[in-house]
Amino acid sequence: MTILRLAAASVAALCMAACSGGSTSTTVTKRLSIATGGTGGVFYPYGGGIAKVISENLPGVEATAEVTAASVDNLKFLKQGTSDIAFTMADTAQDAVSGREGFEEIGAVPVRTLAVLYSSYVHLVALESSGIVRVSDLKGRTVSTGAAGSGTTVLANRILNAAGLDPQHDIRAQSLGVAQSVDAMKDGKIDAFFWNAGLPTASILDLVNTPGIHARFISTDEILPKLNQIYGSGLYYTAVIPKGTYKTNPDVPVVAVANLLVVSESMPEMLAHDITKLLFDKQSDLAAIHPQARELGIETALKGSPVPYHPGAIRYYRERQAWKE
Repeated sequence: MTILRLAAASVAALCMAACSGGSTSTTVTKRLSIATGGTGGVFYPYGGGIAKVISENLPGVEATAEVTAASVDNLKFLKQGTSDIAFTMADTAQDAVSGREGFEEIGAVPVRTLAVLYSSYVHLVALESSGIVRVSDLKGRTVSTGAAGSGTTVLANRILNAAGLDPQHDIRAQSLGVAQSVDAMKDGKIDAFFWNAGLPTASILDLVNTPGIHARFISTDEILPKLNQIYGSGLYYTAVIPKGTYKTNPDVPVVAVANLLVVSESMPEMLAHDITKLLFDKQSDLAAIHPQARELGIETALKGSPVPYHPGAIRYYRERQAWKE
């Protein structure tokens, strides 16, 4: 009987050890999807950098940057729960929070800001031989207004309308991402294209460095007063694509809008705090991946967002004594 009792106790102990060992030794990895943009723009490499620093510095968290059509689709993914973090232009985020324009069918998106990252510059690019020198010259031309589901398309159509052009009837619109727009321009299939992004954009660098291609960057700042009249002051502003950004371009004053890094309001506060903190703690690492990351600043991160900040982000900015109640 003693031997039987010892054997039973040993079996029970082994079972308990196996059960307890299995539960404590298995680490559950939290996986985060970052909705970015096309491979030829800035969102994707910047998002890849953020994914890298999250995965390397937050224990138990693994992040992946996903190629998307950008802002509009990114915010839809956020609401659907298929993405956890998203890049977006501020005007698209404003529409998402209000459930208007491209968001009527899915309703308002419960999006919250972590930081304003940098300005998105409206690139309106045409060949010098096209004769296009202002927005109104696009009438009757074949123009790419950006990939379907992108913030570029939203703002391109607003600029066209503000210039007195109907995007549905006054141009032959093509829905192409920046890489596809560049290829189409090289092949003579389009006269001009819109692209909203930080500086520089890799695909446009490829265009201007192509032998035989002479690109012109069209100023859009003359449209700003009309945009402010329609959409309110502060959302759009003037910025300058500096001389030489794209080989031989002069200073080009253009319409600009803030780019945001956003999450769902349901993201845990500590996780949102830690991600926000990483943006600043690992800024040099991010800048090594894309120079646009140098634009992030503790003060500029709090200027230009039309949607509320996540409580976790607010907690970080309070720690930095930057948050104004």
